[in-house]
Amino acid sequence: MKKRILLPLVLMAAGSVMLAGCNAPEKVEAVRPVQIAEGEMDPGEWGKAYPVHYDLWKKTAEPTEPGKSKYKRGFDADGITYDKLSEFPYMALLFNGWGFGVEYNEPRGHAYMMKDQVDIDPSRVKAGGVCLTCKTPYAPKLEKEMGLDYYSKPWAEVRAMIPEKHQDMGVACIDCHDSKDMSLVLSREFTLGKALDAMQVDRNKLTHQDMRSLVCAQCHVTYNIPKADGKSVSVYFPWQGSTWGDISVENIIKQIRTDQSVGEWTQAVTGYKMPFMRHPEFELFSRSSVHWMAGVACADCHMPYTKVGSNKVSDHRVTSPLKNDLKACQQCHTETPEWLRNQVTAIQDRVASMMIRSGYATATAAKLIEKVHGLQAQGKEIDQQLYAQAKDFYMEAFLRSLYIGAENSVGFHNPTEAMRILGDSTGFAMKAEALLRQALTKAGEDVPLMVDLELDKYLTERGKKKLMLQKDVEFKDPFGVQDKLVNVELISK
Repeated sequence: MKKRILLPLVLMAAGSVMLAGCNAPEKVEAVRPVQIAEGEMDPGEWGKAYPVHYDLWKKTAEPTEPGKSKYKRGFDADGITYDKLSEFPYMALLFNGWGFGVEYNEPRGHAYMMKDQVDIDPSRVKAGGVCLTCKTPYAPKLEKEMGLDYYSKPWAEVRAMIPEKHQDMGVACIDCHDSKDMSLVLSREFTLGKALDAMQVDRNKLTHQDMRSLVCAQCHVTYNIPKADGKSVSVYFPWQGSTWGDISVENIIKQIRTDQSVGEWTQAVTGYKMPFMRHPEFELFSRSSVHWMAGVACADCHMPYTKVGSNKVSDHRVTSPLKNDLKACQQCHTETPEWLRNQVTAIQDRVASMMIRSGYATATAAKLIEKVHGLQAQGKEIDQQLYAQAKDFYMEAFLRSLYIGAENSVGFHNPTEAMRILGDSTGFAMKAEALLRQALTKAGEDVPLMVDLELDKYLTERGKKKLMLQKDVEFKDPFGVQDKLVNVELISK
């Protein structure tokens, strides 16, 4: 009787081993017997211990294969960088008055973070050394050693403090990993750390999956640069009043509109002192998006596991799933890459359409504000109650349109939220336009049905400034805006 029982048990045990073998994770790259010095910045030194990861990291310098992404093309083998101001001409009007109105290009890979800053219009780094915060792994060290000088000293002066061989180096291993055990770390405690504290996030409750998003959130967020006496004094994420998983655009706008120290530039068309929004990928994604609620982290999509020989590693060529043939998506989705690509494009097409509508509606309100200021300069009386309400609506419209325009997924990170924000932006802009038309009419001004946005003026002005900067890089104008203006009347309606 005992023998009869023993044989099935042995077979069951063998079967369970076989099943476990089928489902067991594949072999990951073994840790090499190389000690990485604490504080080591050079990825090459880390690469001696992790050569597969290092080789993948170096691929961030490779150009994007054409046709992979409709909206986020980056740059190709011919060295073409895509220009957002030509693709969305209303931005040339709205951003006129500072660096983004002269040069605003689609981002390239992480390998070019510093190189792009060197090549771009100098006014884009006018804020000073603070502009290096997300661009170099030396930023935490410089901020700790220099204190306030790190923020306020000229960008070139602070950059010169980086060892020459690393002055063009972008994100590196030390930005995300502890050299002792490769665990994920938050190197930007002076920015992200303070923001998490402001939201009262318990660090001890953060999971490994949370960290796989937060290491990206150190930089893929919007931020503000407060100033005093014309010089930068700090950098912070406007998350005060928000909570984990609920960083809303409404609360961000509330923070930056009430903080008088963050007026970073003067918008030429309105004369308003303005705050700004930058690439709020984490904020948009983490606000109850489908993937966030499913427990997906940034690294799941942008650094999916890949096989290199017999090793299974996280792909350190950080890139869009579109540019990696949707391999990341197929970890969960069973549809074909073509089907998945079509779904992404359909979402982005809808968001881009709403963004264009929002942008031109906001630009129309801006030109009417310019007209109001022109009449006031002539001594004509303007209804201040109408004007004040219109200005408030305009600011709400502008910042929402800017928020989605700066976010690098063209809404895909959270389609429903992106469409909601752009719909609200358009609504605020139309309310502002209606109030401004009333104010202008009361002042005796005849306002035409179609407002001339004078885009040729703004594009020509930025074109002249840009030509002074161009060296060996060709900038592509995909819609021929420089030769023939987009039909603004059609788009704006």
